[in-house]
Amino acid sequence: MTLHAKLSASGSHRWLNCSGSVQAESEYPESNTSFAQEGTSAHELADKCLRSGDNSDQYLGAVIEGVTVDADMVEYVQGYLDFVRSFEGELFPEQRVDFSPWVHDGFGTSDAIVITSDKVHIIDLKYGQGVIVDAENNTQGMLYALGVYNDYGYLLDAQDSFVIHIYQPRANNFSEWEISLKDLLKWGEWVKLRADEALEKDAPRTPGDKQCMFCKAKASCPALLKFTQEIIIAEFDDLDDLQDPNKLSNAQIKKVLEGKKLIESWLSAVESSVFAKLMNGEKFKGFKLVEGRSLRQWANESAAQVALLSLRDENEVFTKKLISPAQAEKLLGKKDAKQIQDLIIKPQGKPTLTTEDDKRPEFGNVENLFDELNN
Repeated sequence: MTLHAKLSASGSHRWLNCSGSVQAESEYPESNTSFAQEGTSAHELADKCLRSGDNSDQYLGAVIEGVTVDADMVEYVQGYLDFVRSFEGELFPEQRVDFSPWVHDGFGTSDAIVITSDKVHIIDLKYGQGVIVDAENNTQGMLYALGVYNDYGYLLDAQDSFVIHIYQPRANNFSEWEISLKDLLKWGEWVKLRADEALEKDAPRTPGDKQCMFCKAKASCPALLKFTQEIIIAEFDDLDDLQDPNKLSNAQIKKVLEGKKLIESWLSAVESSVFAKLMNGEKFKGFKLVEGRSLRQWANESAAQVALLSLRDENEVFTKKLISPAQAEKLLGKKDAKQIQDLIIKPQGKPTLTTEDDKRPEFGNVENLFDELNN
């Protein structure tokens, strides 16, 4: 059975930013999705290969952690294996590390640790693709680094810095970030204060995009409710102004945009909470479940095909559509896909509003952009 620390490294982005989330989430059961199970399978496959020296294609079709290893998993995991093996040093795959000097009972399992002649590399395989993970100031990686220093400090000599790597192949996201041992230990002092506070019964809750994103308690979080009320109500003298954004000041608009993502996330969590109650047979005054819209479909496609072909020509009954570049690359495989790269273009994306700290370059000159996008 896999053990989980109360103040886990993987959940550190939450409890370091919202100390009250630890107590709040303790009231909710653990859940496991098919996506999480797929990620567990990929990690187990990677561990098997790193320990045995195998390549991932040797496990094609095998069932690992309840998931069948397919061609996609083989390709993505092999890329990770090649990356890890590119470092010359002492490798510790799927290594449990102890960072309890800074976090009470703190431990976690790093996907791969490589101690080279001058640096320590903390490599984290992220198999998901929905949320982009960045190596810079990555608290999970930094806690693992503290754990390596605690467990293997005796092996370190000239290695006075740690490099955190995020390998997220399905999102085409690869990043690295370096921190000195001195700065890491200084950060550890701050972590200890936050960790001690997180274990207090009445630890404060602090809403924010990172810590609230996957928090199981956000639907009933009083701090998040207060945050929402302050933005929607306290910021405006007249609620009628909400109907016309042109009447809002720049300061009010900025406040709304900064809180938009978090508020939408909270509203969705509240709706999901009520939906779950009703699905479980409970009553919720003012709301009910009804049958949603559905599209008609063939009761028996084979019978429909026979009937239609007796009435019309085959060209009228069937439709054909060229597969997308992504589907073609998957069909052809890495080797043959190189032959179609010259046929693929990536049009410029439409402008998207985001915050100034977004790492993507600014769109640039938007003069006449509206006309271009509508031509």
